[in-house]
Amino acid sequence: MTAFKLKSCPFIICLMFFFIAQTPPKSAAETIPGKNFTQSDTPWHISADTISYNQKTNIYTATGDVKIYNDDKTLSAESIRYNQDTMDTESTGGVHLTVGKDTLKGDKIIINLKTGIGTIFNGSIFIEKSHFFIRGDQILKTGEDSYTIKNASVTTCDGDIPPWQITGKEVDITIEEYGTVRHAALWTKNLPIFYFPYMTFPINTKRESGLIPPQMGYSSRNGIEFIQPYFWAINQISDATFYYHHLQQRGEKIGAEYRYALSNFSKGAVMIDSLNDRQTDDGIEDSSDKWGYTDDSYLRTNTDRYWFRMKFNHQLPQGFTSKMDLDIVSDQDYLDEFSSGYTGYDATKKYFDTEFGRDIDDENDNVRENSLNINKIWTQYSLNAELLWYDNVINRRQSDTDSTLQQLPLISFNALKQSVLNNRLFADMNSEFANFYRKDGITGQRVDVLPRIYLPMHYKNYFTFEPSAGFRQTVWYTDQTQDNLSDINEEEYQHREIYDLRAELSTDLFNVFQVNKNPANKIKHTLIPRLEYSYIPDVDQAEYPDFDDTDRIEPENIITFSLTNFLISKTQGADKLNSDTPFKNADKLSALDSYNQFLWFKIEQSYDFILENEPDEKPFYPLYAELNITPANLLSLHAETEWDHDRGNFSMFNTYCKIKNSRNDHLMIEHRYTHDESQSINIDFDRAITDSIRLFGNYERNIENSKDIEKKIGCLYSAQCWAFEIFFKDEDDDQKTGFMVTLKGLAGIGSEL
Repeated sequence: MTAFKLKSCPFIICLMFFFIAQTPPKSAAETIPGKNFTQSDTPWHISADTISYNQKTNIYTATGDVKIYNDDKTLSAESIRYNQDTMDTESTGGVHLTVGKDTLKGDKIIINLKTGIGTIFNGSIFIEKSHFFIRGDQILKTGEDSYTIKNASVTTCDGDIPPWQITGKEVDITIEEYGTVRHAALWTKNLPIFYFPYMTFPINTKRESGLIPPQMGYSSRNGIEFIQPYFWAINQISDATFYYHHLQQRGEKIGAEYRYALSNFSKGAVMIDSLNDRQTDDGIEDSSDKWGYTDDSYLRTNTDRYWFRMKFNHQLPQGFTSKMDLDIVSDQDYLDEFSSGYTGYDATKKYFDTEFGRDIDDENDNVRENSLNINKIWTQYSLNAELLWYDNVINRRQSDTDSTLQQLPLISFNALKQSVLNNRLFADMNSEFANFYRKDGITGQRVDVLPRIYLPMHYKNYFTFEPSAGFRQTVWYTDQTQDNLSDINEEEYQHREIYDLRAELSTDLFNVFQVNKNPANKIKHTLIPRLEYSYIPDVDQAEYPDFDDTDRIEPENIITFSLTNFLISKTQGADKLNSDTPFKNADKLSALDSYNQFLWFKIEQSYDFILENEPDEKPFYPLYAELNITPANLLSLHAETEWDHDRGNFSMFNTYCKIKNSRNDHLMIEHRYTHDESQSINIDFDRAITDSIRLFGNYERNIENSKDIEKKIGCLYSAQCWAFEIFFKDEDDDQKTGFMVTLKGLAGIGSEL
C-alpha cells in the first residue's frame, strides 16, 4: 500500500483529502511503504477484519474496523473501497480522521485520489488550536484550494445546540483568499439574531484586507457613537487601517493609520484623524457649559479639529540610529475629549509604548514635543543630534505672539567616566551645541562644555571617598536683542566660566541571614550610608541670554546625607530540584538560584549653607523618604514623602498599594498629597464573583475640592465561547455607556468609547 500527498493548506479540510492505495494483501494487517501526505518517511500501516482484491474490477476492499495510521494521523471507517484504474476511493461508516488534536468526522467520504476532488457527507471538522467547529451536510473539495459547504454552521462552542453559531445555506472558501456565505444568520441557541443575505470574510493564514469589528457606544456629549475600521494588508512589510467614526451630535470623524516594519528595529507608524465639529466652546453660556472644559481658561472656538502623530525608528549606516516623533493637535481639548476608542489617545499611547518604547505627552499638556534624533553610541562615547520643536497649541491658535523656544538643532557629545592615569584618576565630559529659535524673542546659539575630574580613594574595604571638580565653559552668540537685556548687542559673543566641586563618602555594610534553618534560603541585608557635598560659586549671570536652565547656574553649597537599605532573599537551585536529582547536575544549581529584592528603603536629608545666612529662609530641606515593598508577586507597596521641619507636617505624601491573586483579581489604592496644592485618591478593582462573572471599576476623587474626577463600574460575563461586558463611566461632565460582545475565535462587537 502507498500514500498520496496533496499540496499543503492551513486547514484540516485539506488533510482529509489524501491518497491511499494498496497492493494485494497477504494478511489483514500490513505495512504500507512510501511517503505520506506530510512527506514523512514513516510507512503507513493498515489493519482491518478483512482485506480483499477483485482482479476483474481492479478494486481493493477493506471492511470491519478499518484503521490506516502513520505518526499522529489515523483514518478509521467501517469500510474502504479503492479503484486502482480510476483512483476513486470511498470510505463509509463512521469515518473518523485525526491529525494531531484536530479531527474530521463524516458518514461517507468519496474522493478521486488523482484530482483531489471529493465530498464528505454529513461531515464535521474540529480545529483544536482555535477550538473551531465547522459542520455541513456536504463538504466538497472543488479545486486545489477551494471548497463548498452546503448547509454549513461555524462556532467555537461545545454542544449540539451551541450558545452561538453562524449558519449559511452555502459557504464557498478559497484558501489564502476569501470566503462567501449566502443566507448567513447569527444564532443564539435556537434563536436567530441577525440575518445577512450575503457576506464575505478572509480565509488565510496571512494578513488579509477586510472590515474590523466595529465599536459602538453612547455618550452624553456625543450621543450615539459608531466606529467602523477597514484594514488594508498592503504587502508583507506594511499595512493601513481606515476609520469612519460617526458622532451623533458632533459630526463625522475620519481617521487613518499606516504602519511598516523593515526589521525588529526599523519600523514606523503614522496616524491622523480629523473632525469638522458642529459644536464649539465660543464663550456663550449655554455652549460653554456643554462643550467646554473647566481645566483651563481658554475657549475652544475652532470647528476644524485634528490630531496627527507618528513615530519611526531606523538603523542607519556606520552604526547610527534615527528616531522621529511627531505630535500635532488642533486644540487643547481634543485629546481629552477623544481619549478612548480605536483612534483615541489611550490606544495611541499604549501602541507607541509597546511598539517603540517611547511615550507621548500627557493628554492635558498644551505644549507637544516633536523631535528628530540621530544617535551613535561607542564603548565610552556617545553622539546625539536632535531637532526639537515644541508646538504650543494655545499660542498657535489664540495668541498674536509665540515665544515658545525651539532647539534646531541640539547636538551633544559625551564621554563616559574612564581611567586617565592607570585607574588613579578618572574623567568624563558632557558637551552640547544648541541653536535656539522662536517666533518672538531672543534667538541665538550656545556651546556648553563641562569636563569633570575624579580622584577615587579607598580605605581597604571599609569606605570610598571620591572628590571631583568640574569646569563649565559656556559661549553664546545672540541674533536678536531681548527687551530686558539692553546691553546685549546683535551678533555679540559672550562667554561664562564656572567651576563646581563635589565629594562623596560612602560604604557598604551587609550581613546574610539563614531563614528557618534552611541553608538553601537566605536573606541579605545591605546598608549604604552616603554623605555628599556639592559646591557651585555665586556668579552674576544677569548679562547673559536666558534660553533655559543651563543659562542660569544657581549657586550651591549643600551637604546631603542618605541611608539606603536593601533586603534581598535568595533561594538556591538545589532547593528547587527534586531530591533524586543526579549529583552530576550540581554544577548547574547556581543558574537556578532565584533572587527577590523584597524591600528597598531610602531616607535623605539635605542642608543648604547658603540659606543659613538668609533671613526668613530655612537651611534644612524637607526630610525625604521612599519605600518599596514587594514580598511576593501578589503584593506591591510604594510610598514616598517629604517632612517639612518648619511647619511640622508633610509637604508631600504619595502611597500606592496593589494586591492581586492567581485568578487575576486585583485591588489598587493610590493616594497623592501635595501641601496647599492637591490631594486625590484613586481606587481600581477587578474581582471574580463566580467563575463566569467579574466586576470591575475605578474611582478617582479630588479631595482638595471634594469633586469626583472619574467613576466607572462594569460587569463582564464570560462563557466557554462568548463574553458580554457592560460598563458606565462618569468623567469631566460626560457620561458614557458602553458594551462589548465577544464571540471567542471570531470577533468582538461593542465599544470602549
